[in-house]
Amino acid sequence: MRPLDILGVRVEMPTNTPIVLLKERDGARHLPIWIGAAEATAIAYAQQGVVPSRPLTHDLLVNVIAALGDRLAAVRIERIDDGIYHATLVLGSGIEIDSRASDAIALAIRAGADVVAPPELLDSAGILLPEDTDDEVEKFKEFLDHVTPEDFESDPKQ
Repeated sequence: MRPLDILGVRVEMPTNTPIVLLKERDGARHLPIWIGAAEATAIAYAQQGVVPSRPLTHDLLVNVIAALGDRLAAVRIERIDDGIYHATLVLGSGIEIDSRASDAIALAIRAGADVVAPPELLDSAGILLPEDTDDEVEKFKEFLDHVTPEDFESDPKQ
C-alpha cells in the first residue's frame, strides 16, 4: 500500500463537480476522485479546522467509534469500478468496513488516520501533473482545466 496525502477539494469546471485530490506521499502520482457536494463540504471543513457547534455526520461516526473503544487506524482506497471508487475503513481492532471513498476521506481527516492505496490503483487511475510549478494548488487548477471523468474509465479488456 502507498500512503497518500489529501491535497484538498476543488470544483471542476465547467460542470461544477467537486473533486478531492490525493497525492502519493513518496511519489509523483495524483489520484483525483469526483465526489458529492456534501462530502466536499465535509472534507473542506475538516481541513480548515471548522468545528461545528454540534457534530456533523462524519464527526458523529468518529465519536461513535471512539465511544466503542476503537479508533480509525487507516483508510484504504481499494479500487475503482465503473468510475466509482471503493474504500475500506480499517479500525484499530482489525474490523474492516466498506465505505464510499469520499466518506472515508472525510473520516480520515477527522481521525488523523492514514489514507493508502494499492500501487495497482495508482498505476491505473493515478495521473502525473506538470512539474512546471512548485505550488500544488496551481498544479491542481491546471489539471482541472484539462480532465474529464471519462479520463478515468477503465478498459475492461486490460
